[in-house]
Amino acid sequence: MTPGERLSHWARLYGPPLLAFSAALAAWEAIVRINAIPPYVLPAPSLVAATLASDRAILLPALMTTLWTTIEALALAVIGGAGLAILFAQWKWVERSFLPFAIVLQVTPIIAIAPLLLIYLDASSAVLVCAFLVAFFPILSNTALGLASADKNLVDLFALYRASRWQTLTLLRLPAALPYFLGGLRIGGGLALIGAIAAELAAGASGKSAGLAFRIVEAGYRLNIPRMFAALTLVSLAGVAIFAALSALSAFIVGRGRGSGAQ
Repeated sequence: MTPGERLSHWARLYGPPLLAFSAALAAWEAIVRINAIPPYVLPAPSLVAATLASDRAILLPALMTTLWTTIEALALAVIGGAGLAILFAQWKWVERSFLPFAIVLQVTPIIAIAPLLLIYLDASSAVLVCAFLVAFFPILSNTALGLASADKNLVDLFALYRASRWQTLTLLRLPAALPYFLGGLRIGGGLALIGAIAAELAAGASGKSAGLAFRIVEAGYRLNIPRMFAALTLVSLAGVAIFAALSALSAFIVGRGRGSGAQ
């Protein structure tokens, strides 16, 4: 694909959403200015952007705190979720024993768990655990589904040739599970951020956090609505960046896998 074709492809793909988003921001700005809405009710996008610039010394460290917690939680969720899914695939008694616990953790609202964790753990550890719990189950369930999706005929063929359990796992089940795992990873990345924000809200309400959610709570107490919107903007941008990075990683891995298969 030539540079011109690549540029045209990106324009067709991202042009319409960017135009729609720009139009929404322009309409928001116009409504605020025409109706003279005070900033403590609804700040204009231009004021939010100015607040992002003026309060960067406060907001950027908070953003880095939240992002670092999200990345740590996602890494732990990948290790724990994928590792437990492999154990589930290898020994069914492990799945029957531990899957109910994973389901209970998944269906319990994280905002209800966070205050309890803050009693037993320090704020940063509690936020990390909450983010991990939210991201853990999608990775576990998707990877387990992928490991079980291996072609039954190929599984029988491996058994016919007396392949070991390890050989069947590494040569058949793991490659089959890769697209499922990557799908769970994309979901888990966004959920890890949501879990971190939810836990930080609980911790911030008690004055025990330093992430973006704490800055949102703090700005709310001070009626600094532009800073609240600025912090929310950073949360949204962080979520988009995480999803885009994980999607690019998935496309790269799947593309390399197809290229290797073609060779």
